Amino acid sequence: MTGKIIDKKPANADVLDPRRHVFRPDLADEALIGKVEATRYIRGTVAQINRPAVPLRSNPVPAEGLATEVLLGEMITVFDEADGWAWAQLQRDRYVGYIPASAVTEDIVAITHHVKSEGTFLYATADIKSPPVMHLSLNAGLSIVEAGEKFSKTHTGAFVISRHIAEKAKFHRDFVEVAERLTGTPYLWGGKTRVGIDCSGLVQVALHAAGQDAPRDSDLQRAELGTEVPVPEDFEGLQRGDLVFWKGHVGIMIDGVMLLHANAHHMATVVETLPEAAGRIARTGSKIVAIKRMVPGTV
Repeated sequence: MTGKIIDKKPANADVLDPRRHVFRPDLADEALIGKVEATRYIRGTVAQINRPAVPLRSNPVPAEGLATEVLLGEMITVFDEADGWAWAQLQRDRYVGYIPASAVTEDIVAITHHVKSEGTFLYATADIKSPPVMHLSLNAGLSIVEAGEKFSKTHTGAFVISRHIAEKAKFHRDFVEVAERLTGTPYLWGGKTRVGIDCSGLVQVALHAAGQDAPRDSDLQRAELGTEVPVPEDFEGLQRGDLVFWKGHVGIMIDGVMLLHANAHHMATVVETLPEAAGRIARTGSKIVAIKRMVPGTV
């Protein structure tokens, strides 16, 4: 890899989504042999994220906006590394992109817990007055070696507030409640933390916190999540947990009237009535294209 933007697609690549398939003209995942043409194919190396929240970009360009973010403890597969960038695929949602190589390690630790609060801190000692080592976001993974009533100790020797974490197999029951707790979070294209989040990031983060896999982008979420229900002209009959889709946008119904969504109009995650949001968005030329029914509390 040269670190330059890849502006040429391999032959036959149009049938595959580059967001979730690993291919460039010079290199591709060996699983794509016979599906795309590339100079060479490799299996990739399993690795792990070792920083709190890491930007993933579509191209190895620091000034380019985020495609998504990757959190501490997440597993990835690295296919190339050069010029300070790792070209990798996230294992959970299969997203592909470029990550700072310094945020990647092959020294993998077993994740035992995840952050269940909107955010928390790692401390140098078991004392809230001690200097924080780092800030962690909802869904970040931790390896806990000693669980305590107030503090739990990680494999690095740092400490985290015990009430802010949960065992890796224990999840929130209501993804909508998780999303509601992120109300007020600033809007950030590609963001997935309480520092900044976008519309599909909000949906994915909330569902992940409830133990349910979800793709990253709104078009993929529309295609793969829930059960489609008709779009009512009067907006009646909607339920808590319904996902409302526009082209390039998604929101979460918190009841039959109120919509929660991270949006660029408010530059924040807000709650407003669905008719209000739909009317404003319609004035930009976009209408609701789908409603997908989720069932909170059953994942």
